[in-house]
Amino acid sequence: MSDEFYLSLAIDKAWNYQLLTYPNPAVGAVILDENGKILSICAHQKAGEAHAELNATKEVLVAKDYRLKSLFDTTKDPNELYSLIIQNHQNLLKNSTYYVTLEPCAHQGKTPACANLLLAVGAKRVVIGSRDFGEHAKGGAKLLSDNGLEVVYGVCAKECDELLEPFLRWQSGNFTFFKIALTQNAVATGGVISNLASRTHTHQIRSLVDLMVVGGNTVRTDRPILDARLASDKSPNILIYSSKDKFDSQIPLFNVPNREVYISNSLEFAFKQRFVMVEGGENFLKNLDFRIDWILIYRSNEFKIGSSLSLNLKLKIIHRTTLDDGELLWCKRVNLG
Repeated sequence: MSDEFYLSLAIDKAWNYQLLTYPNPAVGAVILDENGKILSICAHQKAGEAHAELNATKEVLVAKDYRLKSLFDTTKDPNELYSLIIQNHQNLLKNSTYYVTLEPCAHQGKTPACANLLLAVGAKRVVIGSRDFGEHAKGGAKLLSDNGLEVVYGVCAKECDELLEPFLRWQSGNFTFFKIALTQNAVATGGVISNLASRTHTHQIRSLVDLMVVGGNTVRTDRPILDARLASDKSPNILIYSSKDKFDSQIPLFNVPNREVYISNSLEFAFKQRFVMVEGGENFLKNLDFRIDWILIYRSNEFKIGSSLSLNLKLKIIHRTTLDDGELLWCKRVNLG
């Protein structure tokens, strides 16, 4: 198989955790043994926890020596796990090849340097999708090359750069995206649309965003709570986008503890936050601010009686993620101008 094939597996894995790793990028890794057999396909899952390369390395070692599982499971701290792996890798990854969507980091931060991990376990080759130009993390590829590893750059670079784009945007100051749930026939109204896995995924993202934006009509009509209960995590602060500033204080979203609720007829406050989720329906989507070009569509497996969306909009589907019997479409608006 080609390098593109193996790196595409890492890309697909990383998309499962896109946005859930905030404020870290979503990264995937695949490891092959010296004979070209796939040993592991893993991703970074949550900020502060193990990076993709460390997760993949752990998975390989446990598969080769199951006695290591109980040892590695004693900690979730990535630095402790790194130390345990360095002490117990038994050269089981000697001459292996790592495929990574993002250049392995070269610095010690909250997590250890992945480039040093590859050196320690005796990897022979690393194939990289996107280069890391971050001031603190860059330099991993050079470190590996200087120490004798074969380093291949730019495989599936376009796809890896698309995977990395949300991270680069919030790193630059703001990443705002629009979310909508649709049936197969594009109905967005009339009660619950998406399945439990999709709603849980939405709640996981809500728990991480700095701000959630919702239209005033939605608040008045649906009287939502807009919390993150399915993720058992903190609920987002809310901006109600409305020309009217009077709302029934008994609407559930106003009574969620430890939450700020803002009301404004402008989105400028939202664009001053770093990570923003806009939830809405057809009217909001029709009048969507031009600065919001990423659109997340949770699509159910059902058809439903109701009015389908009616608007002119062209999207490029960047990736499809399966969520039980539904799917999440990661899309970008296509500029027709």
